[in-house]
Amino acid sequence: MESYDLIILGGGLAGMCAAVEAGEAGARVLLLEKQDELGGSTVLSSGYMAFAGTDMQEKEGTIDSTESLMDDMIEVGGGANDPALVIAYGQHQLETYNWLVNHGIEFRSLEAVSGHSVPRGHIIDPHQAIQTLYRRVKQLSNVTILFDAPAKRLLENDDGRIDRVIYEVEGAEQTAKASKGVIIASGGFAKSEELLSQFAPQLKGALRIGGRGNYGDGLRMACEHGGWLKDLPYLNGTYGFHPTAAGPVKSQGLAFYKGAIMVNQLGKRFVNESISYKLLGKAAFEQPDCVTFQVWDQIVMDKSVHDDPLYDLQLLKRRRLLYQADTLEDLADCIDVPLDVLEETISRYNQGVLDGEDADFGRKTLTHNYGKPTPIEKAPFYAFESTVAMLATYAGVSVNPEAKVVNPFGEPILGLFAAGEVTGGFHGAGYMTGSSLGKCAVFGRIAVQVALKEVAVK
Repeated sequence: MESYDLIILGGGLAGMCAAVEAGEAGARVLLLEKQDELGGSTVLSSGYMAFAGTDMQEKEGTIDSTESLMDDMIEVGGGANDPALVIAYGQHQLETYNWLVNHGIEFRSLEAVSGHSVPRGHIIDPHQAIQTLYRRVKQLSNVTILFDAPAKRLLENDDGRIDRVIYEVEGAEQTAKASKGVIIASGGFAKSEELLSQFAPQLKGALRIGGRGNYGDGLRMACEHGGWLKDLPYLNGTYGFHPTAAGPVKSQGLAFYKGAIMVNQLGKRFVNESISYKLLGKAAFEQPDCVTFQVWDQIVMDKSVHDDPLYDLQLLKRRRLLYQADTLEDLADCIDVPLDVLEETISRYNQGVLDGEDADFGRKTLTHNYGKPTPIEKAPFYAFESTVAMLATYAGVSVNPEAKVVNPFGEPILGLFAAGEVTGGFHGAGYMTGSSLGKCAVFGRIAVQVALKEVAVK
């Protein structure tokens, strides 16, 4: 039986950050990747990471703080977040940003997105990040990565400590030993119809575009040994995808955070568009036939951000995914909604913008506490049919601030750690954009740092 200090399950951002952190500390590491390539659901993400007080913010004159970031997380999460996890994130977020920069991760630009009071969405190319970390791993002879090697079960020793992993290579079962810990970084369960039907039956019909290996393997392995689960009642899809997004192109646009409104097929608004798109997804799924449109004008269109994964509205136009019309009458005809209702909806919204008070849904900003809405009045007008997708499951295994998996009584399960999408408790009832990839990097490294301090099992 091969023996290592640490065994990491999964090669997304959490697993790769853990592998580099452990390898550079001199630990002997085995990373098991279920697929034939690294990345998991990380490479399907928009690439935002939520950090505060960075050099990028300073350069752009953005004033932010760890306290503001944490306040936003808890407010967006409806206070259902585990405060200890939010505090741990706050303590390590800036250090983690600098660690990523020092390891060659390229941060391209800043945007304010869901849940941000200021621009703190630091945008990476997820592929570049994963490949950069992979290049570093290949320089470390003490780190081994096996592909097409799904973990199957975890085993514990006589003291109840998780110390072995059963995995599969070329159809044959193997067992490896971990003297200092096993880190589950295997992603969520967005591809498991069985688990989604159990934990989120309300999302039947949502597009399925999560990581192709995300069937909840890590969740099951942790539960077998007493791991508790958190945030499952708050599972919602992600809003803003075109109905064709389950195909080869993941077409997504969040024009509502630039000033668009959301209407249903009756032509009526139904929600405050500035709230978390996790909650927007819930509201959209409750509309007739789940059909909704984002509607905006040229003023909003001019805010398109080139090559941005969420805000490149011109790209949606080039892909012929937008309806464009010179009048609201023509736009209503394009999307088949009643003209009189659409005109009344936009008129009421515009009046609310001018009055500084949205009488229907209380919208005051573009996103969370940032930005000022503008009236929808300058032709041409645009509409983007939008639906809900199950991209990532922001719920899962309960962990403490040391990334240790805990049982229903909050007690750590010896030798077992978890980081990334597989974990629950951090986001609560909502989701602040960038906090998912952020927690991957932060808690992937924390898990290693804590595990390497543990007394080796003889």
